[in-house]
Amino acid sequence: MTRPPSTRRMRGFEPASGLLKERIRVAGESRGFAVSKLLTQWPEVVGEDIAAAALPVKLGYGKGAMGATLTVLTTGAMAPIVEMQKQRILDRVNGCYGYAAVSRVLVTQTAPEGFSEGRMAFTPKPKAKPAPDPVASRAAAEAAGPVRDPGLRAALEALGQNVLARKPPQGE
Repeated sequence: MTRPPSTRRMRGFEPASGLLKERIRVAGESRGFAVSKLLTQWPEVVGEDIAAAALPVKLGYGKGAMGATLTVLTTGAMAPIVEMQKQRILDRVNGCYGYAAVSRVLVTQTAPEGFSEGRMAFTPKPKAKPAPDPVASRAAAEAAGPVRDPGLRAALEALGQNVLARKPPQGE
């Protein structure tokens, strides 16, 4: 009886990247991406600002044409900004490939939810919270000082800081 060749794995845990590497490659190649780095490390390739506004969708090769066409997906509001960054995207993507693999960038617009198959939502960056006002913090801590329960005291201090730091309306 002949034993089939085993595909023995190493002992213990394996990195998830090794388990998914082949599937990512096959999925990427079906859309024209020969280098999966373009998909998996999109923010590092084009930069955080562009990656927050656009996603790579397809890399198409025309018949007899020199270079490929990279199609990126963005929302309608971000389309003009991404359109102005096309040369930067082109330079960075070609830098990822190591040669002028892409000759054209095509911008496609869609709803904020993305295509139905991916349903990737474009989310804006969270707004940075302003630093707490030290005077308001001190006043809130004094007002909540007599409370014995530490959880309730912390909640009352946070509430007091928010109320005391609020700017009065313009009419008053």
